[in-house]
Amino acid sequence: MKNKLFIRVTSVVAAIIMIAYGLNSGGFKDVLSRAVMICLECVGIG
Repeated sequence: MKNKLFIRVTSVVAAIIMIAYGLNSGGFKDVLSRAVMICLECVGIG
């Protein structure tokens, strides 16, 4: 039981660290701009 809790907590902490690093490095801007272009291409505008 303790092993499962340790794995869950470790995974959540690792995810938070990676999200914070991505936001800090500006990676979300690239992902957002690509997602917008894909959506515009699907609609036929871009």
